[in-house]
This record gives sequence, C-alpha cells and structure tokens, in this order.
Amino acid sequence: MDHPATDLEACAQEPIHIPGAIQPHGVLFVLRPPHMAVVQASQNAERFLGQPVQYGEPPRRRLDPILPKIAAWHGSSEPTFQMPLTNEQVTVSAHRSGRSIILEIEEASYPPLDDLLPKLRSFGQILAGQSDIAGSMAACARFIAQLTGFDRVLVYRFDKDWNGHVVAEHGNGKLPSYLDLRFPAKDIPAQARALYAANPIRIIPNASYQPVPIEPSVDPEHGKPLDLSNAQLRSVSPVHLEYMRNMGTAASMSVSIMVNGTLWGLVSCHSANPHMVSAPIRDACDFVVQSLAIRIAAQAHSDDSARRVELGRVTAQLLASMTTEASWLEGLVGDGEALLAQVGASGAAIVAEDAYLTTGSVPREEEVRELVEWLRAQGEAELFSTASLAQHLPGSERFADVAAGVIAARISELHSSWLIWFRPEVVRTVQWGGDPHKEVREEGRIHPRKSFDAWREQVRLTALEWTGAELAAARDLRTAIVGIVLRKAEELASLSAELQRSNKELEAFSYSVSHDLRAPFRHIVGFAQLLRERESDMDPKSLHYLNTISESALAAGRLVDDLLNFSQLGRTSITYKNVDMNKLVAEVLRSVMLTNEGRNIDWKIADLPPAWGDATLLRQVWFNLIENAVKYTRPRETAHITVSGNGSDSATTYTVSDDGVGFDMTYSGKLFGVFQRLQRQEDFEGTGIGLALVRRIIERHNGTITATGEVDKGASFTFELPTVQPKGHAFA
Repeated sequence: MDHPATDLEACAQEPIHIPGAIQPHGVLFVLRPPHMAVVQASQNAERFLGQPVQYGEPPRRRLDPILPKIAAWHGSSEPTFQMPLTNEQVTVSAHRSGRSIILEIEEASYPPLDDLLPKLRSFGQILAGQSDIAGSMAACARFIAQLTGFDRVLVYRFDKDWNGHVVAEHGNGKLPSYLDLRFPAKDIPAQARALYAANPIRIIPNASYQPVPIEPSVDPEHGKPLDLSNAQLRSVSPVHLEYMRNMGTAASMSVSIMVNGTLWGLVSCHSANPHMVSAPIRDACDFVVQSLAIRIAAQAHSDDSARRVELGRVTAQLLASMTTEASWLEGLVGDGEALLAQVGASGAAIVAEDAYLTTGSVPREEEVRELVEWLRAQGEAELFSTASLAQHLPGSERFADVAAGVIAARISELHSSWLIWFRPEVVRTVQWGGDPHKEVREEGRIHPRKSFDAWREQVRLTALEWTGAELAAARDLRTAIVGIVLRKAEELASLSAELQRSNKELEAFSYSVSHDLRAPFRHIVGFAQLLRERESDMDPKSLHYLNTISESALAAGRLVDDLLNFSQLGRTSITYKNVDMNKLVAEVLRSVMLTNEGRNIDWKIADLPPAWGDATLLRQVWFNLIENAVKYTRPRETAHITVSGNGSDSATTYTVSDDGVGFDMTYSGKLFGVFQRLQRQEDFEGTGIGLALVRRIIERHNGTITATGEVDKGASFTFELPTVQPKGHAFA
C-alpha cells in the first residue's frame, strides 16, 4: 500500500486543467478558425444542436446567427466573447485556446440590465461608506448572498503558507457558520490556486453531477488533451466534489480576490441544494469582488505607505545618532528605543568582529552567537527574517520567549557582522474547520476529511509576522549602515596612508638627525680627552668643567644611539624563527653584569619556553628589561630579580620582576613613551627611550607588553608573543 504522503502528492499534482469533460449544465464546442469548423465537442452537443455534430464543419442551426459575430470577435483584441440569445434562453461565451476557439453555451435565464445596474450602483455606495476592510468584506458577502441567492457566502483569505481563514460571512442559517475558522493549504492545492488566479469565476451548480466527456478526447491535429483552464464549464476534481458533499453543500461558486496581481483570497458561495447562477449575475459578482479587491489594495497601500513614512523618520533619527557619535555602533545602540521601533521589535543585538552590544529583551550572548554562526553557515543572504525561528534553527525553542521571530541583517561586506532584531513568542489559539492533520484513507487513496466542526489548536514558538514595511525598513537601515561603515573604512584607509607617509618622513628625519649628531659628539669627547692630556697642570675646577663636558657628550652620544636604533626599528625587517629564550637571557645576563660587578643579586631564572620571532630584536627586549631591573634595584643591599615564562597553544608569556624602587601605577601610562621617566635623572641614568623601544619591538611581533609596580616595592614587566607566525604578516 502506498504511503499517505505519496497519495497526497499525487492529489496535489492532479491535472485538473485537462479533465477531458465538462459539467452537464452546458455544451462545449472547439472551433478552428477561420471556417469555424468543429474539431471537438461535448457529448451532449447533439442534443443542443438537434442534429449530429459534423466534425470539420461549422455547428449549424441554432448557432448560425452567432458564428459571424464570433469570427469578428476573433479578429479583434478583446480577450473574451459573451452574448445572450434571449429567444433561445442561453448565454454564449468564447475564449481563445492556442489556434482554437472554445465556445461554451449555458442554458440560463438572462436578467434584465435595468434590474442589475441599480443594484451594482447601490453596492458601490455601500462599499464607499465602509470605514475599514472588515466592514467592506462583510458588505461584499452580504451583497453577493442577496444577488445570487446562495445560502452562505464566505470571504476567505490566504495566509503566507496558503492556509485559508474565513474573515467575513453572510448566511441564512441553512448551513453552519464558518466565520473565523481556518482551513489548511492542502484543502486547495497549488494547481487549484493557479486556476483560481487564471480564471477568477467557477461555478458548480450540482455537486452530484455526472461529467460529460469531450469527443474526441484529444485534439486530432496535435494529439493533446484540451486545456480547459479558462472554461466555465470545466469539470472539477472528484476529490473536490467529495469535499463539497462532506461539507453538506450541493452547489458552490467562487470568485477570486486578486490584489496587485496576486491571489489574496476567495469569495466562496455555498447552497444546501443544487443552485444555478447565470453568467451575467456571475459577471456582476466578479465586478463586486474586484471592487472589494481594489479597496483592499488601496487600504493596504495606504497603511503600508503610512508605516513606511513612520519608519523612515525612525531611520533618519538613527542615522543622525550614528553620524554624530564617535562610534557608529554606540550611536546605533545608544538610541535603543529608536532601534527597536525601526521594525517594531522587543530587542536587538549587534554582533561585530570586536563588539557585542544589545538593547531591549534579547537571548543570552552564547545563544545570540549560536544564531550568528547558523546565519553565517546559511550563505551570503543580506537579510533573513522569520516569525518562527524554531522552524529553521533546531534548539532555538529554549529562548522563544524572547526570540521566536527574528530579522537578521548582515552589516559588513567583509566580516560575519550582524544586526539582529527579536520578537517574543505569542501563544494563540487557532480554530480550524476540522482537524487539519487528519487524513482519511479508503480504497487505496486519500479522501477529503468528513468533519468540519471547529477544532482548536494552540500555536506556539511563533511571533507576530513582520510586515513588508518593517522588512523594507530593516533593508534601508542595513544599506545605510554598510554605507557608513564603508565610508569610515575609506576614511581610515586614507588616514592610514597619510600616517604611514608621515611616519616614514619622521623616521627618515630622525635617522638623518641622529646620524649627523653622532660625529660632533665624538669630536667633543675626543677633543676634551686631548685637552686633558695636553694641560696636565689644569686646576681642579677647570678639570671638573672638562669632565662635565665629556660626560655630557657621552650621555648625548648614547641618547643619539638610542634614537637611531628607535628610528631604524620601523625599517628593520623581521626574520621569524624559533628562538631559544634561555640562551638569550643567559647572554644578556653576562653582558649586563660586566658593568655591575660586585652587585649582590639573587637571580631566580625559570626554564623559559621558546618564542617565535626575531632573535636579534628579542635580545634587545631582554637586555633593556633586565638592565632596568638591575639598575632600579641598586639601592637594595641584596636585590631579588625573577625571570619566568609559560606557553600555551596561542601565546607565550615572559615576565621580569624585581624588588627595586618600583613606580606609582597612576603614571603607568607614561612608562612606554619616548623620553618618559618616572625617576630622577640624577638618581638613575638613562635616556628614557629603552621601554619605548621594547614596546615597539613587541608590537612589531604582534604582541603586547604590560607593567605593574608599587613605589619602593618593585616592578614587574610582562610581554606576550603569539605562538605561531600570524597569517598575512607584513614584513617592513
């Protein structure tokens, strides 16, 4: 036995546009211009003509007077033809189908226009007097019931999933009320909806009719079944007729509500007994329903326009906040009320490469980041929206109380950065016309359900739907944000280029000045030494002056050397390799202690992990840090200096600690600046460039350095280096 889903799929794909038969309340001919020869006809055509059908010849006798008019219509641009034969009590209509003309004849009375036109004029006045769409739909249902004599008239609206909702109704009590009931999309499958859109009027005067076959069953010229999509007499699916009988309706008529070219809903008419409505009355109903459709479209457009104007003002307010603040992110979230009003949300979050900001009611950060990761995996969509996130993201049910519905806008062209709005779950009870999940299987196929009693279902994990205006507002803000971010990026790129140019000029200037000053200072020291040797009987005061000149020149020379090293560092290329930090520290200790013999220092040096970097530059880091530790512990009788390090998968960290004079943390920001000193020059020698040089070397290795200290209790310097060479590293 087939699976039910297979049967349902077969039902949904039933070729209802080529049934090969018509309903018995009329006659159908297929004519081939220009001679109007009959190529196909319904089996009951002979009874209508009063003689056998002559295939290949025009249909004679009763149709002789009208054939020239049909030929004239066929040569015009009019889409359809309709004409009453009042003396015959029939209505003739025709439409084109490929190279053929489908001619339909219905036996029905033709109401006088003098009676119909005042009624339509009256409805126009009634419709104009309605203050809202609900009143307009109720007025339409009432008018069509009065005009056609059906026992129940429903206005049936489709939702985004094609489920139907009865939003208005008028009845005489012979059939049960379906007002506010919902019907699942499978009650009207896709191919049936396509026919409703193509052919807006359909009538079934008797649900128990016997179909009348079309002969021959295929077109003798091309061998294909006849397409009856636009035929009023088209025989309908047996499943639909069974559905009608299960509803207790013996006759039905439907008129499609087309809003802006899309099937918005139906006006569905039912009778407890067989009931026929003539073509002119059906046309009048079509006019009434399309008048309603125009009203719906106008109201929707008006509401949408008003909402867009309102949200446009909110967008302008947000843009003003973004452009006036130093950070556009802070400006956006800082005006949290406007950000939420932008789409009518209850919460919002911005997740960027280096920022996580929220306003209103949002899920926990790890839940938001889980959503962002899911969004990233979905591809390159700029905007994602749903009123039921649980249908897309498994596990999101746990935070549906704040985020059942979301709009997510990607706000970066380069990174996975998102602006996400949230709406909470709205638990509601929906009334269906019978259990929408129930399937009836008999005789190997799916049958339509038999019960249409109100069946209640609680809908969970769903928020209020986002409107078109709200989605448009989200897109507009996203576009504006991307524009601002790109403009900021361009400004930063321009500024960066300017800074690079200025830095190169400054480095070149520093190098030139430092290089040119070295020789004069050497000359000063040299000539002072020569003068000291030449004038051996110099008095003590003159000798003191001479020694001061030499010492000052030497200090200035050291300063120039440090400046030269600092300026050259920006142009020095970095050669990355594994560096044995234990070996570097041992070399530095030997060098530093050559000028500090006799000092009593308690060294505690741990086993250091290797580093990834430039050995020469890292040796300079160790030299400056260890030399400073030795220098600033000079007042201690026994100094204590510790060197330690540890590594991880991502970084290695090294620390030099001492118990020297320390520093006040209030001024810690000055430590790594050029010429910045926290101790007096006369107490501790130095140029004030060493720590600035250390920081620059560490930063060129994409690392960081920090310092902590306390006055007269020592200081600690810690630098961190990436474990592996970073991708895309620029060698300068």
